[in-house]
Amino acid sequence: MERLGWFWQDLRYGIRGLRKDRAFALLAVFALALGIGATTVIFSVLDNVLLEPFPYKNSDRLAGFFIHDNSRGGEGGRGDLSIAEYLDFKEQNHVFENLVASTGTDILYSDKEGTKLFRGGESTADSFEFLGIQPLLGRTIVPDDGRAGAPPVALMSYRLWQKEFNGDPKIVGNILTLNDKQVTLVGIMPPRFLYGNYDIWLPMALDRGDTLPFHRVWVLGGLKPGVTLKAAAVDLDGVARRLSTVYPKDYPKNFSVTTRSLADQVVGQFRVMLFALMAAVSMLLLIACSNVANLLLARATAREKEIAIRAAIGASRSRLILQLMVESFILAGAGCVAGCLFAYGGIKGVIAALPPDLIPAETVITLNPRVLLFSLGVTIATTVLCGLAPAFQSVRGELQNRLKDTGKGTQTGFRHGRFRSGLVVSQVALSIVLLVGAGLMMRSLFALQHVDLGLTPDHILVARTPLPKGRYEKAEQKRIFFRQVLQKITALPGVVAATETSTLPPYGGIPSEVTVPGKTHAEAWRSIFQLCSEGYFPTLGIRLLRGRLLSESDVESARHVIVVNQTLVNSFFGKEDPIGKSIKFNLLDTMPESPKDAYFEVIGVVADAKNRGLQETPQPEAFMPYSVSGAFERGVLVRTAVEPLSMLRDVRREMWSVDRGVALTLTGTLEGYLEQFSYSQPRFGLILFGVFASIGLVLVAIGIFSVMAYSVSLQTHEIGIRMALGAQQSMVLKMILRKGLLIIALGIAIGEVVSLGLTRLVQSQIWGVSARDPLTFAAVLSVLILVGTLACLVPAHRATQVDPLVALRHE
Repeated sequence: MERLGWFWQDLRYGIRGLRKDRAFALLAVFALALGIGATTVIFSVLDNVLLEPFPYKNSDRLAGFFIHDNSRGGEGGRGDLSIAEYLDFKEQNHVFENLVASTGTDILYSDKEGTKLFRGGESTADSFEFLGIQPLLGRTIVPDDGRAGAPPVALMSYRLWQKEFNGDPKIVGNILTLNDKQVTLVGIMPPRFLYGNYDIWLPMALDRGDTLPFHRVWVLGGLKPGVTLKAAAVDLDGVARRLSTVYPKDYPKNFSVTTRSLADQVVGQFRVMLFALMAAVSMLLLIACSNVANLLLARATAREKEIAIRAAIGASRSRLILQLMVESFILAGAGCVAGCLFAYGGIKGVIAALPPDLIPAETVITLNPRVLLFSLGVTIATTVLCGLAPAFQSVRGELQNRLKDTGKGTQTGFRHGRFRSGLVVSQVALSIVLLVGAGLMMRSLFALQHVDLGLTPDHILVARTPLPKGRYEKAEQKRIFFRQVLQKITALPGVVAATETSTLPPYGGIPSEVTVPGKTHAEAWRSIFQLCSEGYFPTLGIRLLRGRLLSESDVESARHVIVVNQTLVNSFFGKEDPIGKSIKFNLLDTMPESPKDAYFEVIGVVADAKNRGLQETPQPEAFMPYSVSGAFERGVLVRTAVEPLSMLRDVRREMWSVDRGVALTLTGTLEGYLEQFSYSQPRFGLILFGVFASIGLVLVAIGIFSVMAYSVSLQTHEIGIRMALGAQQSMVLKMILRKGLLIIALGIAIGEVVSLGLTRLVQSQIWGVSARDPLTFAAVLSVLILVGTLACLVPAHRATQVDPLVALRHE
């Protein structure tokens, strides 16, 4: 009880003391609030994204598996299965309690206002019982709904219910027209249920005889208690070995099965970014703690006679340390409260800056109890980090001797000088690491934004056009529809060119193994192809190298001709002239409404354009008339002379004039998609690293300034003597600057060495620049020297203004 009484006594005394020294208290609390707040924000993201991203039952045991081609190296692999293959894995595995399947599908919703596309999915009827989430309204899909002949039913997501139907509860039980079928809506799911990131769920019909190559499913299993991902991979590998003899075309010669948790599948490489950001904010917190420790040392120096008097009247060293630690706890506690307020706003900012589809759709990032408990733990750690060393420094030596000192803190000030300088050195070193990380990310984003795409992405409107099922299954039907649509669109004022496309450049095409007559090779040759119109090349600005491009007559007559890129020529023909040569795309043999055993004549070669993202070299690619096949998804690209999105309403009107049942979806600009898919994640990392590095730099500047200002105040007497003996102001300025720059140089040296070792944390998050890029390190070095010099100049200038007569009387 006596110790508790001491604690309350010290608490009241500490609060009174800090109220008297408000400038110090506010500065210390602000510095700690920045550190604790930033750490809390990133931990909140990490906690909600990695530890508890899903609301599903036993979500930590949800996992999927992949068939990895060992000859290709890297990670990942084939994660989609045919329906028959899925049923075999479900029956033969020994590691999953249940194995469910789903596949994305377009849901065209029709009402009196027109046709809209909803993001939909077909799921095995036992999926909802497996995931263990009760509906908000109505019921879920149950196994009986998946049986042959069962009445068609659907589930709706909360977000779609709110957005399109204003949260009307009466919609449950209504008949909706989905894909030209009458379907009963049986339930509304709660807000966090977004399985597959779908908005409409339909029961999946399981037909072992369905062997169409694009009718594939993604599987999710619940591991049995005690089964690890590694053990599951071994069991599934055995099943895959047996199935490879049943479905030999689906399995490479040398493969293995890998398993990944659901969270790992969705979050992927963003996990590395989160850990790098957590390391960054931890460094920022250390900088803040060092800053406050410096302030506490300065305050303790000013209070040395008070401490000596308390020791003289009987206070023990431990009692004095406790009293100083209580003051540190008060500061850290206030910093924690302010930091949580900062974190509340910071989380909103992070959520707004997060790129789409980077984290699970089900994830809700909040200041939950676990995050607040973490903040409390950080507060306790902060109390120790910023308070313990100054407290011990304050009670070192003979306390009674301080009563004999004539100056106010002079002797102790000099004793603490090295320790305070050491704290500033650590701040500079940590700041170097943060600035290098931010600099590397800035250079990486710059490199990405200046990649030669091989096409011109500006002023291009993008729209996907899912067609009503049953009305455009044949190639001729699609040819007639798109010919009419393209003619109407190109006639619009402000439109330069337009084309049909099967995929979105520069993010891939339709993959296929190819056969080239007269060529022998051990490994399968692969290429991607695009189904497009003659306007594809002028719309995207892809350059012709030789031969000719597709013509309108090629498209109208569905000729078996192709234009190929330079990489395909180099890969399949070497130095031979490819014009007039033939290539067969084996995938077309398996697709409905597509030519069988068809060889396509090469009529032209175009320059390479990026076709598997911005960071990879182009792969072989061919461009064929879209009219040769009735399969595959379609869209349009429109080059405009004005702002592309301003043309969207006109494009939709012209398309609906041909068929009002066609939805226009995933609309945007090609530059917008580049931002979303390629630039947004690096920019997100740059923004956060930049903010943390900037805060760290400001704290470092404050730390350098405070140390140099305090050093000048202690040396006032010495400076006065020097100037009285004839020292020039320039000599005094150089002396102070030399001392400050020495501290900065030592911090820079340590920071550069540490940065060289820690840059591997962000290696996977940067591209086009080395993790040890000399230009980045040189720029950071220049910034630190400039900021450090400016922070030293003010105290140094004040030192030159010392009046020798006043200084000689200084105590």
